[in-house]
Amino acid sequence: MDWGLDPRIRTLTRCVPGNTAPLPGRKLVMSDTVLTRRRLVALTVAALGVVYGDIGTSPLYALKECFHGQHSVPPTPGNVLGVLSLIIWSITLIVGVKYIGFVMRADNRGEGGILALLALTFPERLPRTKARLGRFMVLFGVFGATLLYGDGIITPAISVLGAVEGLEIVTPAFKPVIVPLAVVILVGLFSAQRFGTGRVGQWFGLWTAVWFVTIAVLGIRGILLRPEVFQAINPAYAVLFFLENGWLGFKVLGAVVLVVTGGEALYADMGHFGARPIRLAWFTAVMPALILNYLGQGALVLSDPLAQGNPFYGLCPKWGIIPLVIVATGAAVIASQALISGAFSMTMHATQLGFMPRMVIEHTSKDERGQIYMPQINWLLMFACLGLVLGFKNSSNLASAYGVAVTITMGVTSVLFFFASRHIWGWSRLKAGAVIAVPLLLEVAFCVANLGKIPYGGWFPLLLAGLIFTVMATWKRGRQLLWKRMRDSSLPVETFIAEIERREQLRVAGTAIYLAGNSDGTPMALLHNLKHNKVLHKRVVFLTIVVEEAPHVPEFERVEVEKLDAGFWRVRGRYGFMEQPDVPKIVQSCVEFDLEIKESETTYFVSRETIIPSKRSGMALWRERLFAVLSRNAQSATTFFHLPPNRVVELGMQVEI
Repeated sequence: MDWGLDPRIRTLTRCVPGNTAPLPGRKLVMSDTVLTRRRLVALTVAALGVVYGDIGTSPLYALKECFHGQHSVPPTPGNVLGVLSLIIWSITLIVGVKYIGFVMRADNRGEGGILALLALTFPERLPRTKARLGRFMVLFGVFGATLLYGDGIITPAISVLGAVEGLEIVTPAFKPVIVPLAVVILVGLFSAQRFGTGRVGQWFGLWTAVWFVTIAVLGIRGILLRPEVFQAINPAYAVLFFLENGWLGFKVLGAVVLVVTGGEALYADMGHFGARPIRLAWFTAVMPALILNYLGQGALVLSDPLAQGNPFYGLCPKWGIIPLVIVATGAAVIASQALISGAFSMTMHATQLGFMPRMVIEHTSKDERGQIYMPQINWLLMFACLGLVLGFKNSSNLASAYGVAVTITMGVTSVLFFFASRHIWGWSRLKAGAVIAVPLLLEVAFCVANLGKIPYGGWFPLLLAGLIFTVMATWKRGRQLLWKRMRDSSLPVETFIAEIERREQLRVAGTAIYLAGNSDGTPMALLHNLKHNKVLHKRVVFLTIVVEEAPHVPEFERVEVEKLDAGFWRVRGRYGFMEQPDVPKIVQSCVEFDLEIKESETTYFVSRETIIPSKRSGMALWRERLFAVLSRNAQSATTFFHLPPNRVVELGMQVEI
């Protein structure tokens, strides 16, 4: 059984004098207001690499697709100014206003991301009147989260390809080696994940800072060719662009959206740095550099329409192409690294929230608990990413697959924020709707414009998201059914203890710890052990691991101990969905509650269920079979909860669902 991961387990609330645990929307560890200037600068630089790597490499391919891609427009002066105006205002409204200005305020104890927002806004313990809406929004939000996996696969492929394609500018002779070189870089990137990013992470921000300075300088160089390009800041040029180009102009939005890909990463990575460093990095470095570079590329196209084939590298003098390719490749690798790490974190969050089976999680840093490595996810991402590179062969083809998933995810975040603002701050529907209306309207337009990409590769992230969503929904529903079956066949703890006292059951020395999914029921492992072995330990502990909707749980709220009758104890260990449970540490903490447990005299008992699909009501038979396969291949409770292997007894049982 997936002990303690079912969110319906009831928990007790301890009243602690002087409790200053943060409420939703407040930082758990460190407030921005207490950041020293040196620490603020360090976090801001680090945020450049981790948070802005994806959106920072968009200039490699975004503007090019507007004039050279599948749904491009001719590079006339009116079209250039119109596209630039769309780019500038998309960046401003979606990233600057929506994410930086509003969405980042909806933090779940300092953490961000679509799953954190979902857990904060729609906890599963909803009033009955809102339960149906809550269930729908949970599924809606989970589907939006699954789309990020598609982003995590396409971004490394398109960023690395876009970077190394600069070699073609030096000489066409490099063209045959571009795909093999991209494959080598990506294989090296994914192979290095097992070593962790702790040692090289400090250099990510510095390298990306060099990248942003470089693209800003290149942009200024291009702007000097045609300074009138600054007219694009006027949104009237965007309106004129649509009036002149009609439906073709609308379809260009499918390429314009590439400039805001990575915006979701701002919110998802907020917990690593805090909101203030991310905002500071955006307004002082990222936004100015991006706008200058896009204006510079536009000015170059105005001066030389033939430069539309690769306007980014066209800004650079030929002697600087090779160094620029090196800097761009490094920035692309960093952008890819950030999204790969994000996929690891999101998978762990989904596991803790009960949407994914247990998987191998390796911590790559002793100091930073957020630095993890998940080999199964890593290799799946690598093979999918290599398949995209070998299948699409260049960044322009990949751009046809990029944007569909991103726009839907952004729209999901906008809808969730509407409910979050009402739930957290008590905003009226009018106020919440007014804040999110313009960004959501843009995102809907982007989504509709990207629908034409589906036959040309846009189907891939949607198919991937659909498969992952099926797995997550099946696992969640399967766990609920299994939990119900186990609960129905279990005895209340009080009834069981009363029966033990009445029968004067034979007891043996030592401590038995039974991992229990339901803290109010008697663990099935205990009932089976008593049925077959006829004995009980002198001290029996029912241990339940409860995963809260918050990302972290303060240490002083980690453990709850309750003494029962007849040598029985009930222990609850509480964790946030960004934390990995550690049962031995919970056991060690029990000494503070007068429950001292010696490891040498302790045996852990866990259940291992074999799922038997049946025609009983619950799920379709094919989903039950899928759930059985997932259950068989899930990581064992012994490994996941860090139990000492030589002190664990597993008791198997068959359960029909």
